[in-house]
Amino acid sequence: MKLLYAFLGGAIVGTAAALLFAPEKGADLREQIRQILVKKGIIKEGNVQEEEIVDQIVAEIEAKK
Repeated sequence: MKLLYAFLGGAIVGTAAALLFAPEKGADLREQIRQILVKKGIIKEGNVQEEEIVDQIVAEIEAKK
């Protein structure tokens, strides 16, 4: 019986940790990235679509390889 309680306790702790440390939704993460790029002056507010931002970042990464 102790083994069952230990297993269930571990499962509950693991689930709670996964929820706390899970990455944000993709849309939220893209918005944060966009805000950082605007703040740093890399892009202008409302000037670039998300797909264009991704394409620009990929192009810069590929150019540095």
